[in-house]
Amino acid sequence: MEEKSFKPFISADRVLPEITPISIGLGIMLAVLFGAANAYLGLRVGMTVSASIPAAVLSMGIVRIILKRDSILENNMVQTIGSAGESLAAGAIFTIPALFMWASESDAVSKPAFWVIAVIALCAAVLGLIFMVPLRSALIVEEHGTLPFPEGTACAEVLLAGEEGGEKSKIVFSGLGVSALYKFIADGLCLFPSEIDWSIKPLGTGFGADVLPALASVGYICGKKIASLMFTGGVIGWFVVIPLISFFGSSSIFPPAKAPVSELGAWGIWSSYIRYVGAGAVATGGIISLIKSMPTIISTFKKAISGFGHKESVEVRTNRDMPSKLLLIMALVIILVIWILPVIPVGFLGALIIVIFGFFFATVSSRMVGLVGSSNNPVSGMAIATLIIATALLKSSGHTGIAGMTSAICIGTIISIIAAMAGDISQDLKTGYIVGATPRNQQIGELVGCVVSAFAIGGIMYLLDAAWGFGSKELPAPQATLMKLVVEGVMGGSLPWTLVLIGVGIAIAVEVIGIPVLPVAIGVYLPIHLSTPIFIGGLLRAFFDHKGDEGKAITERGVLYGSGLIAGEGLIGILLAVFAIVPMSNGKSLLETINLGGILGNAGGVIFFVLLLASIVFFTRNKKKAK
Repeated sequence: MEEKSFKPFISADRVLPEITPISIGLGIMLAVLFGAANAYLGLRVGMTVSASIPAAVLSMGIVRIILKRDSILENNMVQTIGSAGESLAAGAIFTIPALFMWASESDAVSKPAFWVIAVIALCAAVLGLIFMVPLRSALIVEEHGTLPFPEGTACAEVLLAGEEGGEKSKIVFSGLGVSALYKFIADGLCLFPSEIDWSIKPLGTGFGADVLPALASVGYICGKKIASLMFTGGVIGWFVVIPLISFFGSSSIFPPAKAPVSELGAWGIWSSYIRYVGAGAVATGGIISLIKSMPTIISTFKKAISGFGHKESVEVRTNRDMPSKLLLIMALVIILVIWILPVIPVGFLGALIIVIFGFFFATVSSRMVGLVGSSNNPVSGMAIATLIIATALLKSSGHTGIAGMTSAICIGTIISIIAAMAGDISQDLKTGYIVGATPRNQQIGELVGCVVSAFAIGGIMYLLDAAWGFGSKELPAPQATLMKLVVEGVMGGSLPWTLVLIGVGIAIAVEVIGIPVLPVAIGVYLPIHLSTPIFIGGLLRAFFDHKGDEGKAITERGVLYGSGLIAGEGLIGILLAVFAIVPMSNGKSLLETINLGGILGNAGGVIFFVLLLASIVFFTRNKKKAK
């Protein structure tokens, strides 16, 4: 079989440093940094990107080049711990901001305490690890030649390319620096508006773009197909549905809006109506994806159940997992904590739902990322399915009102983090399988990353909420807003089901003609101002993809540069959040004091965005010319 003929880079009989003070310290630093960057990115645009590849590249640059250490397994441990931060953040931002938004809407509701967020995130992250370990043999070893695990394989290639002298890490650092400067000029100094917008009065709609590095990079990394599908969704929302509502609505008032359609404008129509249409499309897309994957899910689930009965190998280092008995004990303790601890308001029913759905969706997530990668993992679809069922069960059992909705969100939070962590851990274990790491050591490293990231995410949430507030224009938190709408709709019947069902119809139509539903649905849900720069980034990559081997090399460097752009914008976004709450003697915050008011206008935004795209071309082609 494939797994028996495969030979890792470091053979099982060789022992190299893995868990060291340097790998743990550097891994923790990257976990916090990438966790913060991914949280900001996801709360702003509704999408997250796997940090495994940039973490691997930065690890190579720091450990091998700067510290002069030569252990590929130590580098692998750094990226294993570092990637835990972004995956936990990706799961948390889907739901936790909903609790903050409820608190801002009602004085009777309190924000979740910092340590409550940390405990929920930690329990969920560790469960994701526990549920993933028995899947390793079935998904990574037995199906080594079948499931590609794109990010895991790419990370292995980066680690194996250490003899290149750190050139890849230089590309990532270049992107990080350019993006940090650009973001500070755009959203710090506000020399030009980071969101350019034009009104199209004959159609009753508008058009524009958020001219930011992360968005163009997301499009470049995802490629033309996904970017085009997202833009298609935006076109449907802003050039089909909004004009229709403007034309037929006129002076009428339609709930949930409280003003005539003619007074709402494009943004008001999007906020009052299109978001609900998008919610129906996203929910349907997630359910369709799960149904289509059901045969492989069931087969993998069966293998996972049998995985708990396997004996641990003590002879072969590269096949040594954490003991099953220890995992079972850890799982029981965490479930008891979730059930009994008052600050996690889920109760016995919620704990039972978490066990069933958690293990099931950990299986789903691990399998899906093996096929399409972590960045395309439909965690939102899994979260929506969980929230609909959990909210309905809670309501039927008498848990209603804000208490019932809070319980549903807590359940959804744990499931989202479990799914995100399981997907990321499977990619990390794939990397370790290729390079010859010890699975048990990687799993210990994941535990370290879980603990650090769980406490970091609470601080990040409070910082961002204090700076801008979730649901604001700066941090729309689209996924969390969607989850909030779903829970409120199921619990209180306040969801405008007609609009939701229109979204369901759009998703079904897209599926019937054979187009992937989720990217289009996300495009309908998000403002076109976000999908436009993503589309432009996808087109830029498509231009290089058609240039044969030279284009492939340029594209690979572009992905690294784009990863740096995303990290740079996310980190400066956190810094600006700090500036937004630092008071000055003039009564304003530091961020308000340095604000230049967008003096260059839309034209300045276009010019700087073109320069940003030019930097992608320059830094990705420059290395080739130098050779």
